[in-house]
Amino acid sequence: MSGHSTRPYFVVYALLMVLLALTVGAATQDFQAWNFPIAMLIATVKAGLILVIFMHLRESSALTWLFASAALVWLAIMLGLSLNDYLFRMG
Repeated sequence: MSGHSTRPYFVVYALLMVLLALTVGAATQDFQAWNFPIAMLIATVKAGLILVIFMHLRESSALTWLFASAALVWLAIMLGLSLNDYLFRMG
């Protein structure tokens, strides 16, 4: 890692700790129907930070971005289908 600054890693680590505290704080509150969207928003921000900084996606080629995006789209499809099954299951 010669020539690379460690500052971004510590900044992202601090942000992840703040987001962790925000997650715990949000879990202790009752936001009725907004509980799930708030938790998913916080989790998405945390995952994005990890992808871009710790997995070095920021410096990667367009092909790597394409495959990372395809994986996220596939995950969204799978979660959407599972949620659809859960919400519309009879009985």
